[in-house]
Amino acid sequence: MTTVIKGDKKIASVPSTKRKALRINLNENIYGTFSEIGAGQETARNFFRAGGASGTIAKAMSAYDKDFSDAIYGIEDDGRYVTESRLKTMLTHEIHLIEDRLSREKHPEKLFFTYANTVATIDFSKKFKGHGWVGFKFQLNPLEGYNEIIMHIRFKENDAKLQQETLGILGVNLIYGAFYLHDNPKDLLKSFYDNLDKDQVEIDMINFSGSRFAYVDNRLMSLQLVKNGMTNAVMFGPDGNNLLPAQQLYKRNILTFRGSFRPVTKVNMDMYEKATELFYAEKKVEKKKTKIIFEITLSNLSAEGEINERDFLDRAELLCSLGQYVMISNFSEYYKLVEYYSEFTKARLGLGMGVYNLIQIFDEKYYRNLSGGILEAFGKLFFKDLKIFLYPLKDPETGVVINSETLKVHPRMKELYKFFKYNGKVVDIDNYNPEILDIFSRKVFTMIHNGVHGWEEMLPEGIAEIIKEERLFGYTKRNFDKKKI
Repeated sequence: MTTVIKGDKKIASVPSTKRKALRINLNENIYGTFSEIGAGQETARNFFRAGGASGTIAKAMSAYDKDFSDAIYGIEDDGRYVTESRLKTMLTHEIHLIEDRLSREKHPEKLFFTYANTVATIDFSKKFKGHGWVGFKFQLNPLEGYNEIIMHIRFKENDAKLQQETLGILGVNLIYGAFYLHDNPKDLLKSFYDNLDKDQVEIDMINFSGSRFAYVDNRLMSLQLVKNGMTNAVMFGPDGNNLLPAQQLYKRNILTFRGSFRPVTKVNMDMYEKATELFYAEKKVEKKKTKIIFEITLSNLSAEGEINERDFLDRAELLCSLGQYVMISNFSEYYKLVEYYSEFTKARLGLGMGVYNLIQIFDEKYYRNLSGGILEAFGKLFFKDLKIFLYPLKDPETGVVINSETLKVHPRMKELYKFFKYNGKVVDIDNYNPEILDIFSRKVFTMIHNGVHGWEEMLPEGIAEIIKEERLFGYTKRNFDKKKI
């Protein structure tokens, strides 16, 4: 057992990898197969070494040769092997074999499972650290259907052998957690790092499915990945399903809008529409190779203390209803977000933002952790193929509209700002709607929460109806009825 210590307190005892594997092996009802490609048979090996594996393992295999793999699982449409579709094919094929070859009459109490992974470990030049897909399909009752957990991982270690061992431990944690922690998905998620460190492997996407996980919102599981430090960014699409950021961002032009979106307002959508027009007008930008993302930072979600999951889902619900892709990130500073994008693409990047956000970018206090200070941050930010599309701000006291020409930065930052401004890195959104500059998300949220009328006109078409129907952001008809009395 490994004891976890926090400060002077003993928090919990984590079972060792061997103890976990042995507990599975000694459960006479758990029985299934292992199919591992790309990093040895490391997960199965842990069960063999624990003892008593004959009661758990019906088959263990590794179809390393591509022709053998294709003969068993078929040829993928894209011809690739380390993909989610390949993993799902493996899981489906292997579970069908179990059902075909093992009689239910002979094994009425058995809980069948299949574990699979398809991975690529670090290359010889050590430039590509490797990644992979890991999945588990399993029963919790012989009379029920199968449940499924699928995740994508990115290796962080610089040695293939260490990556193999890490994958083996992760596989044991997945199987053990699926059987013994399935009733609490948050604890199950955390258990994937038992006897592992976050510097060894990153989990950047996960999806739960099946009858036992019917109540699980996979967007919340994505949020937990970022919250627990398992990854720095997660994405989900307009349908609410989790997406792999690497697949969505690879070689794409990317335009990002950061905000609270609590709720999304007419200003947010006007900025989106006008900035998108400018972005598509760029010579290097092809519409079909562009990904537009609405990003919410973890610090924004936790601005008022603990993250309110209901509040997070309310924001996500509205953005998805508008057909948008949503990213939750741990990048408080913009340069970190741009660095992250640069891992996947060298194409044009764009940031749509308001004046207030741009002023913050030129505030030195945000870069005290960097040895090169603000100059180092700007080297990482502006020397990429990046442009900022700036939405104006109306001064609430004077009524003056502020844009890139009239905004004021700290005197020490003036020349630096001029350098980037007049080198075309900051582009004003001129064709904005002047009638909506007084709309702010926090004002709308307060009106909804306090039952003040008039907020509906501040939101994009259809959004107010969704808020009322779904009772988002604390909306209750009773609050507004009270105001009429």
